[in-house]
Amino acid sequence: MRKIFTVVTLITCLALMTSTVFAESAVTRIKDIAKVQGMRNNQLMGYGLVVGLPGTGDSDDTWQMIQSTVSLLRNYGITINAADLDSDNVAAVMVTATLPPFVREGDTIDVVVGSMGDADSIQGGVLLQTPLRAANGEVYAVAQGSVSTGGFVAGRGNNRAQRNFPTAGSIPNGAIVERTLEDELGRNGQLSLSLGNADFTTASRITNAINSAYGNVAHAANPGRVDINIPGYYRANVVEFVASIEELPVMPDTIAKVVVNERTGTIVMGGNVRVDECAITQGGLTIRINRTESGHQAAPYSYGTSMVVKNVELNAREETSSSVFMPATTSVSDVIGALNAVGATPRDCISILQAMKAAGAIHAVLEIV
Repeated sequence: MRKIFTVVTLITCLALMTSTVFAESAVTRIKDIAKVQGMRNNQLMGYGLVVGLPGTGDSDDTWQMIQSTVSLLRNYGITINAADLDSDNVAAVMVTATLPPFVREGDTIDVVVGSMGDADSIQGGVLLQTPLRAANGEVYAVAQGSVSTGGFVAGRGNNRAQRNFPTAGSIPNGAIVERTLEDELGRNGQLSLSLGNADFTTASRITNAINSAYGNVAHAANPGRVDINIPGYYRANVVEFVASIEELPVMPDTIAKVVVNERTGTIVMGGNVRVDECAITQGGLTIRINRTESGHQAAPYSYGTSMVVKNVELNAREETSSSVFMPATTSVSDVIGALNAVGATPRDCISILQAMKAAGAIHAVLEIV
């Protein structure tokens, strides 16, 4: 291993990585960095039964399936003893879905079905009518239909082949919305924008962009929200007003941040990262141990015995260091592509970044994923 003594900037390490990306803020639409508050998804969940399986359903030990089947048949006037039920073509499942904003009664949404028992596969089964409830316990959709898993399982015991996950699947457009979950847009002549990444500077720039186009109608309530008073001439057409706001250009601001992926050797950083002058020394001492064997022959007419002798030789060597100098407050745009001759490995660069952050030489947030 080679000893590296260098005064580097952050970009020195970045240029040595397998893959490096430099991210800078660019002018973008408000639509891409903020959304109208209230436009949110809602999670739904329900418990149901999948029938029509070719012997790949739950076993007799799955009591929730047996009890559910008995209760279902009882609702249709069929009485059966749970102990007499032996049906491996039924599986107990949990059904989940996401209810988008502004959907109406009769709209369809996708659902995901997952086995909760010991079924081998639910491929080809049919989900029976399953109410889907929100966190408040109210039913907002009803799911039913054929399950598609995109996987399979064949054979039994040790002679079994499986691809993907046949115990989980989906039903495209498998649920019908039964209840509208919709807030009136622009109620009381006001609406709010919610920023994807809360930031004081970005919120201020969005406010200034809206006020430049429509007068003094917006103000930033906090780093993550901008409140807007809808102009009178747009009160009857709030959708057009929101659409026009979404197209306004703005330059978002971000904190100085460096993201390092140690597995792939990738670093992503912003162009506003600054570093101070610093000196870094890492490793460089090479220790090599050689083991050899030699024979030892006893003297003639002696009582000694021949044996094999193990010899150990230890060598230590320290190689010549490499040095590169870059001035303090260097930015990414100033030194991009420099110092390729240092020859540090991706692991060396990650260690250097961590050491520079610990020493306070990097003026940025360092995140390792």
